[in-house]
Amino acid sequence: MSEVSPRSTPPWYRRRAALVGAAVAVVLAITVLSDLPVPTSRSADIASERSVMSELNSDLAPCALAVHEALSVWGDVEAHTLSSADRATSTALLRDDQNACSFTNETIFNLSNIEVPGSSAGRAMGDLVATATLWTTADALRAIEDVQTLMANAQNTTARRDLGQAERALAADRRTAQAEVRKAETILRTTLPQPDMPAMPLPSAT
Repeated sequence: MSEVSPRSTPPWYRRRAALVGAAVAVVLAITVLSDLPVPTSRSADIASERSVMSELNSDLAPCALAVHEALSVWGDVEAHTLSSADRATSTALLRDDQNACSFTNETIFNLSNIEVPGSSAGRAMGDLVATATLWTTADALRAIEDVQTLMANAQNTTARRDLGQAERALAADRRTAQAEVRKAETILRTTLPQPDMPAMPLPSAT
């Protein structure tokens, strides 16, 4: 099987600086839009926040699966348990995973455009939407691209180091998202669904 060849200069929507910049812009936009709380009944606000969580998790799901899959593939490579058949299909598989966490994917575009209520709890949910956008388009995409590079050259120390950083960013943003949900729960005195940001399998350290 031909291995993944080094990529040429990627288009803007796959460049990390552009993705992080776009995600930061989403953070700022959500902060501005949700800056003025709008009085609502508690029951109506709870229903609204649950609706936001339902939409957010629906949009997160493809990327969450994709990055988990990519890291699992690399974990199998490190453990020398990846079958020849799976290695033969890894290039196409990882390309699909990459697309699942890119702004070119409709679900990611929808995620970044989720509307949140203007209530106090809605502001916490707005922060969550921003964090989820960072988790997908910066952290997850970065990890997947590092795995692509390592599948072509497992000795690439820069990619190995960067993958470790991406994994830590995934974990940190997951903790931030969970804290933002807890903040909304405290305001509303209720329990909300958790964001679909699963803990990721960690490849062996080298």
